Amino acid sequence: MSWKQDFPILFKEMNGKPLTFLDSAASAQKPRAVIACLTGAMENEYANIHRGLYNFSQSVTESFEGVRKQVRNFIGAAADKEIIFTRNATESINLVAASWGGTHLKQGDEIILSEMEHHANIVPWQLLRDRIGFHIKVIPVLDDGVLDMEAYKALLSTRTKLVSVVHVSNALGTVNNVKEINRIAKDFNPDIKVLVDGTQSVVHRAVHMGELDCDFFVFTGHKLYGPTGIGVLYGKYDVLESMPPYQGGGDMISSVSFDKTQYQLPPARFEAGTPPILEVLGLGAALSYLESVGMDRIEAHEANILAYAAKKLQSIDGLTPYGTAPDKAGVLSFRLEGGDESDVAHILDQMGIAVRTGHHCCMPLMNRLGIKGTVRASLAMYSEKEDIDRLVEGLQKARDMLG
Repeated sequence: MSWKQDFPILFKEMNGKPLTFLDSAASAQKPRAVIACLTGAMENEYANIHRGLYNFSQSVTESFEGVRKQVRNFIGAAADKEIIFTRNATESINLVAASWGGTHLKQGDEIILSEMEHHANIVPWQLLRDRIGFHIKVIPVLDDGVLDMEAYKALLSTRTKLVSVVHVSNALGTVNNVKEINRIAKDFNPDIKVLVDGTQSVVHRAVHMGELDCDFFVFTGHKLYGPTGIGVLYGKYDVLESMPPYQGGGDMISSVSFDKTQYQLPPARFEAGTPPILEVLGLGAALSYLESVGMDRIEAHEANILAYAAKKLQSIDGLTPYGTAPDKAGVLSFRLEGGDESDVAHILDQMGIAVRTGHHCCMPLMNRLGIKGTVRASLAMYSEKEDIDRLVEGLQKARDMLG
């Protein structure tokens, strides 16, 4: 099954060649349904929400809150009130760090991250650590790109307050067993909180909060075929209730005086000011599109393309893959002997092939692997075998030119 026809940009040319887009892990292309939603909302029914008494302000408010319900159903949350809209997954993690971490972490406490985390799940905790004085422990990565689970168990202590890990590595494609990571933490101490960065996982497979049972789950809309500027934070409601506001302003208050302000309950408590209205509506359109296709079908299609790509890349002399975990999502990272990754990408660009190069915001992981970066080809629901064939042709050309 091909869904490519639903994405207009994929039929353009780049440098006079048909576009082969293999950079969806950075940001996915948008289907017509999302483009039409954003255009229609701006042309026909744009208004601020929640307080307007006129007809289409109320209509937009209903649509906006309807997306909250969509997100709840999409990730299997227990209630709409567990869904908070943010700008992106980065802001979602910063919100948890500033609000939950700033309230519940103290000097001498410990949190656990993994060696394959995106910088967005490292730097916010370091900023908070430098203010409070807690310790960050790190789960090491094995040579095949899998987390060392025995080392993880050994890191847990009576001082552990949080485990925060990525579900699917954006640099390796490794699918971490976050359900087991959560179980191990909770068996050790039920009070340990677990945050899962699902930015890459929700794109490639269905997730369900009831099964993962984590305390927080974050993802971003623009990798999920929606607009930029919209992210989601899921939190168990009792945990959200224990957290103070992240920002102050309109819509997150129930009353304000110069003596005291009373705050709304979650999720409104964490959504200060005019929200990203159009972006939320666009996310809703993306979710409706994905639901019409079916995440199980997308996962099966991408697994087929990934297996095809892994086999084809093995035929290229001098190519070293990174991330060979038995459970992988659609990310292929590699280096080509004799050429810097940027040189490889420039040659591919001239052939109409879009890939990503560098450390992929995972510098600690690259240091662990002993490299400065990789070429990354990432798959999406619109990826096809002919895209892989063009990539292989381009890499063979790059090898001949650089070797």
